[in-house]
Amino acid sequence: MKIIKSNAAGFKKFFGELRSRGGVQSPALLSSAARIVTDVAVRGDKALFKYTEKFDGCKLSAGTVEVTAKEKKKTLAQVRPADMKVIKLAARRIEDYHRHQIARGYKLKKESGIELGQRILPLRRVGVYAPGGKASYPSTILMAAIPARIAGVKETILVSPARDGKINPLIAAAAEMSGVKRIFKIGGAQAIAALAYGTETIPQVDKIVGPGNAYVAAAKKLVFGQVDIDMIAGPSEVIVIADETANASFAAADMLAQVEHDEMAAAVLLTTSEDLARKVSLEIYRQMKTLSRKTTAEKSLTRYGAIIVTRSMEEAVDIANSFAPEHLELMVKNPKQVLNGIRNAGSVFLGSYTPEALGDYLAGTNHILPTGGTARFSSPLGVYDFYKRISVLSFSKKAFNKLGASTAHFALMEGLDAHARSVLIRSK
Repeated sequence: MKIIKSNAAGFKKFFGELRSRGGVQSPALLSSAARIVTDVAVRGDKALFKYTEKFDGCKLSAGTVEVTAKEKKKTLAQVRPADMKVIKLAARRIEDYHRHQIARGYKLKKESGIELGQRILPLRRVGVYAPGGKASYPSTILMAAIPARIAGVKETILVSPARDGKINPLIAAAAEMSGVKRIFKIGGAQAIAALAYGTETIPQVDKIVGPGNAYVAAAKKLVFGQVDIDMIAGPSEVIVIADETANASFAAADMLAQVEHDEMAAAVLLTTSEDLARKVSLEIYRQMKTLSRKTTAEKSLTRYGAIIVTRSMEEAVDIANSFAPEHLELMVKNPKQVLNGIRNAGSVFLGSYTPEALGDYLAGTNHILPTGGTARFSSPLGVYDFYKRISVLSFSKKAFNKLGASTAHFALMEGLDAHARSVLIRSK
């Protein structure tokens, strides 16, 4: 495991490469995704089924693309009771947390004859993308669909690539617990295009949420504007800030938990203690031996893993804010005190007994988080992402006359005489 001092000559170069990894989609990838998106937008089901067979090895038709009630019942019967129990527990905790995010509209009547306000309405239909390639993530369905339901979205549909024409039972279970009624056996860029433009069998949605592979991310970027999206998800990442009081085995375990995701994942320890740095490095080496996804973790850590020894806790916080990580763990003596200096992070985990894995599954907070430095301006997925807002204005004649002349003046300053006339014609 690389141990680097923050004042070392190569630190800035390494940190810059770490921060920019996966941030730029290659022209070839975007071009390839664009061809798929355009083809599905133009030819609908015909193109959708062609790409599904080509990339997923699954031959579908209008009659088989959607999971039927009979299929769903049969699939749900395969879920072990213990698995269903923990999915229910997670669903309940996610709902409890997200109910506090419900928004209300408002009305303002500060001036006689003038009423201003805002209506907050749920989106009509949302599409949730659930990966089905290297691994299936039922937790992501809970995180995406439950906030949509709380917001009042009328219909949430799920798309997920099927293996041998069948949906993973855990995916079906999570959909059931989230209130998702319709599931389609499609994935990849073609599924994003189908949701964005609609086909003969796939309904068009207002927003697409959920992470996927590089092609899914590229497709979401391409269809943004046709529909809304949650974010363009990049590789996963964690930064652990630790002082001399931290448990080295805990820090190592949490870093390894992150890099088992994929070969582009990043795990960085920022510490003021050289002794802890050495201990964590040894612990990573020791714990790595028992991982089932050892090869993936090794490749990820070799390229995007590091232990950085900082000159102070303040410097560690500055580096973390500069990186704006998806996950930030504070394994320090006074985590709440350090939290005061944190401005950029998707989710912050305080103390030695709040591992990032809790946030992935059972804490109740959302694990669909901004990556690649976008936590500088983005937030975790929440109920607020499934609303749209409408401004409402009402003026009486008397109130209009108080502002009419000034409004016309402003319009004329901008050279828009028709705007001014639409006001002045009412003043005569």
